[in-house]
Amino acid sequence: MTTPGAPVRDRTAAVLAGFLGWTLDAFDFFLVVMTLTAIAQEFHRTDREIAYSLGLTLAFRPVGALIFGLLSDRFGRRTPLMLNLVFYAVIEVLTGFSTTYGAFLLLRALFGIGMGGEWGVGASLVMEKVPPRWRGVFSGLLQQGYAFGYLLAAVAYWYVFPRWGWRPLFFIGGLPALLAVFVRAQVTESEVWLRTRERTWHALGGTLLKQIPLFLYLTVLMALMNMSSHGTQDLFPTVLQRSWHLGPGPRSGITVISMVGALLGGVLFGHWSQTLGRRRTIVAALLGAVLVIPLWAYAPSFGLLVLGAFLMQFLVQGAWGVIPAHITELVPDQVRGAMPGFAYQCGALIAGIMPPLQTKVAGTLGYPATMALTAASAFILCVVVTALGRERRGVVYGS
Repeated sequence: MTTPGAPVRDRTAAVLAGFLGWTLDAFDFFLVVMTLTAIAQEFHRTDREIAYSLGLTLAFRPVGALIFGLLSDRFGRRTPLMLNLVFYAVIEVLTGFSTTYGAFLLLRALFGIGMGGEWGVGASLVMEKVPPRWRGVFSGLLQQGYAFGYLLAAVAYWYVFPRWGWRPLFFIGGLPALLAVFVRAQVTESEVWLRTRERTWHALGGTLLKQIPLFLYLTVLMALMNMSSHGTQDLFPTVLQRSWHLGPGPRSGITVISMVGALLGGVLFGHWSQTLGRRRTIVAALLGAVLVIPLWAYAPSFGLLVLGAFLMQFLVQGAWGVIPAHITELVPDQVRGAMPGFAYQCGALIAGIMPPLQTKVAGTLGYPATMALTAASAFILCVVVTALGRERRGVVYGS
């Protein structure tokens, strides 16, 4: 069974560590998005040149997912998670000290390794710690650490940036080092891993090779899920600026409201997936998002714009809230640390085409039509791929 005898305190500590790890990952990633122009001005570069760093981060996330995932399948969840937290905390602080464009790009690539490694290890640890009946709820909570990180980045940007500039924002990112201390003191090793681990690298590699068809399916699913998320988030502040002519304050405010919707949606849909099933819940959330597109992209008033932003992220991140439980349940115990995270980050890399594609199409169609068209396409394709897959809701790990 899934650690039924594990103390509640231990489960809580594992969930908190996984949630905050993903929160601080997202916090850093969106700091670059929000301070991009200021960084470009300091390094005497164009916005596009600084935006390359976002692509570098995405490109190196699969590397981190594979490295730390394999380490977690071979040596346990706990130690690789602590190493990952310290690694990207150091890179984060060093980013704030970077003095050249080249150093900044290098650090953003290294941060991609850290960011890519955290999700898979943290998700496997949390999902193996919590009882099957609560897996959906904690899946939603864990995944929305990303939304919470985006929310915190918006708040920090609003308060810190006008007073002290962009560098202190990255110094805040040193907090994961303290989180590693918390993991060391409060979180025990996964009992599922202790019972099911592969004893050699050869055995681990053999198990991974047998799961290539599943890996390919998960990568396609994660690519479409990431397109749904990035397609409705990354350029939305630009839409608010270009189409609505809103300043930093209102843009940050709408972002915060939309991320509150994301947090609520992730937990609620994750909970509902316990009874509706993982695939049905994802499909229902994304079909609901299709219906919200007209309000989200073509809101006739500011109030409805805010409502559309809230509902869109409530539904999109609601679908995402099911993902940690869904894909970790599909994967064998022996490779749960590596495969879900690697597939996730490979999918995220593929989805990196979405913002540049949207920007290019917007030059012809305008931002509202572009956002509506690309979001609807991603949602519908993701519904089809999800429906064609399988699920193992409530499977007992380690059995």
